[in-house]
Amino acid sequence: SRKEEDKFFYNKDAGMFVCPAGHMAVRMQRKYRGNQKDKKKRNDRLAYFFDIQKCKVCSIREGCYKPGSKSKMYSVTIKTKEQDEQLAFQETDAFKEKYRDRYKIEAKNAELKQVHGYDRAISYGLAAMNMQGALTIFASNLKRIIKLS
Repeated sequence: SRKEEDKFFYNKDAGMFVCPAGHMAVRMQRKYRGNQKDKKKRNDRLAYFFDIQKCKVCSIREGCYKPGSKSKMYSVTIKTKEQDEQLAFQETDAFKEKYRDRYKIEAKNAELKQVHGYDRAISYGLAAMNMQGALTIFASNLKRIIKLS
C-alpha cells in the first residue's frame, strides 16, 4: 500500500508517471512475476524508472531517494480481470450488506477453532472431518442453549 504523501501521478499524454517534484520517468519496463521460485502467483507490474541525476539534486528527495541508490523506480501492479470485477463488486450495496454481518460469522468461526478444537483434524478422511464438524457445531449450539436458558 502506498503512503498518502506519495504523490506520483500518471501523465496519459506521455504514458509515464511524474514524480512530486515534476520530473517525468525516463523509461518503463514490464516486470513479469508469475514464475517466482516460491511458486506464488503474483501480478505483473509496470516499473517506471526516473533519472537518478535529477533525484540526487532534487529539493524534495527526502524519503523518496535513498543516497547511494543506482536507480529510482516507481511500480504499479497490473490488476487482472477478476480483481477488477471484485473491486467493482465491493462497491455494490449487496456486498456492503453482507460485509456488515461478517463479524458475527467470523466470531463464531473463531470460537469453533479456538475453544472447541476445530482448527485441527482429529482423524483422517472426509467422513471423519464431517463428523468432527457436526459434533463441534452441536457442542457449540448446546453451549448456546444452556447460556440462553
